[in-house]
Amino acid sequence: MASHDAHTGHDHEAHGSDGHAGHSHEPGHAHAPASFGKAFAIGIALNVGFVAVEATYGVLSNSVALLADAGHNLSDVLGLVVAWIAMVLAKRAPSARYTYGMKGSSILAALFNAVFLLVAVGAIAWEAIQRFGEPAPVAGKTVMIVAAVGILVNGITAWLFASGAKGDINIKGAFLHMAADAAVSAGVVIAGLVILYTGWTWLDPVVSLAIVTVIVWSTWGLLRDSLTLSLAAVPPGIDPDAVRNHLEGLPGVAALHDLHVWAMSTTETCLTAHLVMPDGRPDDTFLMTAAKGIKERFGIGHTTLQVETSADTPCALAPDHVV
Repeated sequence: MASHDAHTGHDHEAHGSDGHAGHSHEPGHAHAPASFGKAFAIGIALNVGFVAVEATYGVLSNSVALLADAGHNLSDVLGLVVAWIAMVLAKRAPSARYTYGMKGSSILAALFNAVFLLVAVGAIAWEAIQRFGEPAPVAGKTVMIVAAVGILVNGITAWLFASGAKGDINIKGAFLHMAADAAVSAGVVIAGLVILYTGWTWLDPVVSLAIVTVIVWSTWGLLRDSLTLSLAAVPPGIDPDAVRNHLEGLPGVAALHDLHVWAMSTTETCLTAHLVMPDGRPDDTFLMTAAKGIKERFGIGHTTLQVETSADTPCALAPDHVV
């Protein structure tokens, strides 16, 4: 039941030796655009500039609300920086200690942004609930103008990440962070205008809670996916039973055990499995074809297969409860 790996092709489509193991190394399950470095640079620059302007007007107008929002927007910069650092780290070459490189940092960044965003909206919700008992003064024109600028800045930044939000949950985290802030700023402007004309001070906390609800709803999926990926769960969109059936249906495969599918990063997926093939060890063509089929059908680009030629081989990893 030994497994051997050796390079058999320049493009890394599959590796194998003696028919024992096959290995594919290609982009994984959901592949986002290669780089968002420019988007991160522009987004961070826009938000740092906005924080500076907001803090300045906060001091000049003696507005605690503006100063508080400047601090909140500074936290957005932190979220973008964390996501950018993770993206850079994920591209680092493997080392003797980090044999997969630091690809998993993108998963941790997505988890950080999901938790960070939920904490932020929790603070907004708490403040909104308190305002029902003690209505805050109507937002001044200066506050509304700055909030309107915030819609523009955060909206542009969110748009920069929109194309990668579906394919990479690290990018999705950055997108949701900025989209959420654009929504909060829009709430400030809309509620402020309505209150100025109607005097309905209760509208401010109601709008805030409505926005919080939308943000929590959209962020919950990011939290769930990033948490499950960090625990080496099968990535969303991949049916493990379908993967098992596909492998068991390969020519010459009599049985399958020790199947594992997990995320190496937010865009790359790994698979390992032991195939029982009583007719003998397959050649490299079988291994490469198997890896290609797994990639094309399931988007799993990093596949390692170990072949055992007898069902009677006492493989220590054969029982389903053993990992």
